[in-house]
Amino acid sequence: MNTLPSRADALRHLTERLRAAGVESPALDARVLLMYAADLSATDIYAWPDKTLPPDAAQKLAELGERRAAREPLARILGEREFWGLPFMLAPATLVPRPDTEILLETALTETARLVAERPGAVFRFADLGTGSGCIAVAFMHELCKISREYDAYGIAVDLSHDAASMARRNAIRNGVDDRLGFITGSWSEALADESLDLILSNPPYIESAAIATLDAEVRDHDPRLALDGGCDGLAPYRAIYADARRLLRPGGAVVVEYGIALSGASQAETIAGIALANGLSPGRPIPDLAGVERVIVATLS
Repeated sequence: MNTLPSRADALRHLTERLRAAGVESPALDARVLLMYAADLSATDIYAWPDKTLPPDAAQKLAELGERRAAREPLARILGEREFWGLPFMLAPATLVPRPDTEILLETALTETARLVAERPGAVFRFADLGTGSGCIAVAFMHELCKISREYDAYGIAVDLSHDAASMARRNAIRNGVDDRLGFITGSWSEALADESLDLILSNPPYIESAAIATLDAEVRDHDPRLALDGGCDGLAPYRAIYADARRLLRPGGAVVVEYGIALSGASQAETIAGIALANGLSPGRPIPDLAGVERVIVATLS
C-alpha cells in the first residue's frame, strides 16, 4: 500500500523529477504545480509542510508533474498566463504571452499620448492584428481606461484563427474591457475600413519557416505554428501589414510592431524598416526591451 506524501515530500520529489528532466526552474515549477493541484497557498506549503496530501491532490500532482517533465509549458498546464499584471486564459490556438512583448505596449502608450494631443477630443481607434490570446489589445485598452476614462478609445482585434479570436474575446470579458473591443476572424486588416485607425499594433509571426524545427521544444511542440511561422524569411506578415497601413491609418497614425532575430543571427529591424519605407511610412529607430534586445519599431504615416 502506497503512503501518501506530505506537502514537503511531494515538493521535494517533484523538484527532483523536473530537474532530472531538464526543466529550467524545477523548484519554482514544482511549487506552482503543488499549489495548483492541492489548492494551496505558498504559506500553506511552508507553514504546514508535514500535512499529508489528499489522494486526489496527490494523483493530480503526479499527472501534472509528468506533463511538465515532458516539457509541456507551465502556462499550458495551468491554462493561463499573466501579462501586464492581468490574467489571460490560453487555448491551443494562442501563443503564451511573454514579458518581452510588454515593451510593445509601452511604446504604443507613448504613441497614443502623441496622437491624442494632436487630435484632442477625437475618438481614438486602434487595431491589434494577429491578436492571439488578446493580451496586447486587452492590456492596452485596460491601460487606456486606467490612465484616463476621458479617452474615447475603441479597438478591433483580428486573428486568422477563430479559436484564437474567441479566446481573445473571453479574455476581454474577464478583464472588463469587452465593451471597448471588437473581435474579427480574418486575415490581417482585410476587413477594416479606410482611414479608420490611429494606431496599428502587432506581434506577428516572425520566425523563418526553416527555423521552426530549431526552436526550444516547449515552443516548437506546444505553440501553434500559425502564430510562429512568418514564411521563408520571417517577414511575410510585415509585408501584409505595411501594404495596407496607408489605407487604414489617419494622417499622423502609426504602426507599432514587434520583431525578432533572423536565422542568421541578424536583427530583422533594418529589413522591416525598409518594408515600411517602401509602403510610404517613416520608420523610427529600433526600440530595445528591458534586456537591451531590439524588439519594437514604430513607423508613422506623415
